This record gives sequence, C-alpha cells and structure tokens, in this order.
Amino acid sequence: MNRIVKEIFSPSALVTVLAIVASFIFGGVLIAFSNEAVQTTVSYVTARPTDFLSALWNSVFGAYDAMFRGSVFNYRADEIGQMLRPITETLAYATPITLAGLGLAVSFRSGLFNIGATGQIVFGAMFAGFVAINVPLPAGIAFFVAFIAGIIGGALFGALVGLLKATTGANEVIVTIMLNYIALLLLGFLLKTPVLQAPGSVNPISAPVPEGARYPLLFGEQFRLHAGVFVMLLAVVAVWWLLNRSSIGFQFRALGHNPNASRTAGINIGLTYVLVMAVSGALSGLAGTTQILGTEKFLTTGVAASFGFDAITVALLGRNNPYGVLAAGILFGGLRAGAVTMQANQGVPIDIVLVVQSMIVLFIAAPPLVRSMFRLKAEKGGVK
Repeated sequence: MNRIVKEIFSPSALVTVLAIVASFIFGGVLIAFSNEAVQTTVSYVTARPTDFLSALWNSVFGAYDAMFRGSVFNYRADEIGQMLRPITETLAYATPITLAGLGLAVSFRSGLFNIGATGQIVFGAMFAGFVAINVPLPAGIAFFVAFIAGIIGGALFGALVGLLKATTGANEVIVTIMLNYIALLLLGFLLKTPVLQAPGSVNPISAPVPEGARYPLLFGEQFRLHAGVFVMLLAVVAVWWLLNRSSIGFQFRALGHNPNASRTAGINIGLTYVLVMAVSGALSGLAGTTQILGTEKFLTTGVAASFGFDAITVALLGRNNPYGVLAAGILFGGLRAGAVTMQANQGVPIDIVLVVQSMIVLFIAAPPLVRSMFRLKAEKGGVK
C-alpha cells in the first residue's frame, strides 16, 4: 500500500506529461461529441466521410486554437496589447493557484495530506482584507501590513491543523476538509455583519481595498496582472531552498519519509507537524493576499474560487517539486483563461475544461493506467 501511495505522489516525468496528453485527447473526444456539426455529419458518414472528418477536425482544432488564443497569444488581434493580453490573464490566474500549490507541496513532501488550502486562502484573504480596509495607514505601509496579516492568517489556520494532529492524533485530511467549510461559512457570516460588510450594503461584500494597500498593476488598468506574480516567483525559489537546502526542510522531508525514524533521530515530531502546516498555510494565505489585494479588491464568499482544490492537482502534477508546481500552475492558469475564449468563440461548454482537469487528476493518480494506454514498461521497483 505504501508503494502505491508513493507512486501516486511521485510519478515519472514521462508519465506526468502523458497524463496531460491523455487528458487533452479525452477532452477532444468530448468536444467532438458535443459539436452539432459532428453530430449531423455522423448520420451520413458512410456516404460522405469527408464531411464528418472535416467537422471533426474543425471542432477539435477550433476549440484548442481558441484556448491557445485565450491563454497564450491572440494572433488574430489587431493591437500588440490585445495580442499579449491572454498570457497576462494566464499568469493572473496562475499566481494564486501556484502559491497554494506550493503550500500543499510542502505538506505532501512532509507526509501530511493537507486538503485545506481553500480555508487557508480564505483566512489569508480575510486577515489581509480586514487590515487593508479598516486600519488607516500610509500607502505602501498599508500594503505591507495587510500583506503580512494575510500570511499570518493562513499560517495560523494551517498551524491549527498541525496542533490538532500533534496533540490528539487527528487525521489531517478530515480536519482540513471540515475547516474548509468553517472558513467559508465564517466568511459568509462576517460579510453580513459590520465586521466585513461594506457600509450601507445589503449584499455580502466588503468595502473596496484602498489603492495604497493593493498590489501594483504591471500594465495598467486594462490588464489584471499585478506584482503578485513576482511574489509567486520568489515563493517558488524560497520553497525550493526551504525543502532542499535548509535544516528545517530536511526535518520536513525526514518526517515525510519515516516519522518513527525521525523521532528516533531526535526530531520533535509534534513541533514539526505544526511548522509544516504553518508554512503550508502561510503560502495559501499568501495566495489569499493576491486575490484580495490584487485581482478581486473586494472580499466576497467566492474569493478563494476553486483555487484550493486546483492546487491539489497542481501539487500532484508538479510532483511536489516547486519548479514543477510553477509549470503546473501556469498550465492550470492557461486552462482557466482559455476556457472563456473557447466557450465564446466555439460554443464549447466551459465544463469541458473542468473535465480535462479532472482527467489529469485521474491519470496522475493511476500511473499504471497511463503506462498501459501508451504501452510503457513499469519502472523498476514500481507498481505494476
């Protein structure tokens, strides 16, 4: 059983790439089946097969071409700004996903299955938003204080999980799932009270974050990309150093390999549980700051979106390696950005992208299935 778990969390790079390829192939099949032209031409495919093949090609290629134009480069646009807008949207989406994915990668590498990134994002956003909106400070200082508050909020909410596990032996999977609901429901409640609700509003929404407490926009008001992308890149390097070059990171990894051996070696297991979850929560809280201080600028019940759950896939897809998580986060950011264009231009249901993401999870969690599909030999010592 332990070997199977290790294989799920550490698939080979080739299996990871093929899992993505298989997911896009499966998505292409769904696109073709949902296309009206394909459905029409299939009824007389034996009489005029070229009509069916043409419709099949146009549906699949058109959808993925639209996704490319919506996520990477819009070569049909007239202005250079509009041509480059898609990649800025991809990076705007990728920033919180990657930060939360880094947090989960830290916990996964340490043997803790943190499923609570959503709640930690929410707490980071609540702390940062409350401070930014309610604490009058000069511009710049207001941002810095709100930024730190968001990190602290996520860290405290994550550390709570580590503390419960260290003191009571509580299962972190169940605890983090339940805390997600607590965080979301608490946010919904506070947005209906004077604590967070905008003055005079009847809707569950906060007052806007002041300009001086926001991440600076990189390319003006017409683009959503902000300086949080540089924070995300710095976090990738910092997490790599933490896990691979620091003594604390060594304790984290030792805990993930064998808690009993770590205890014998003199590592304080209880304290390490708390530290792991605090770091993991801090990174998700940082993702929350990019939402409230950068992209959204208002606190709502949807501030965490689905980033917390996407982060699980991103951490798995990135093989819990910070640079792999960065690549996976950009991929998922591209899927989110491209899905809108794909639906608008080709009429492809946006749910197709969610299916592709779900298939990536399925294939990543079943390396033997991917190997059998592409006729690969099992790795030496792997699960056959």
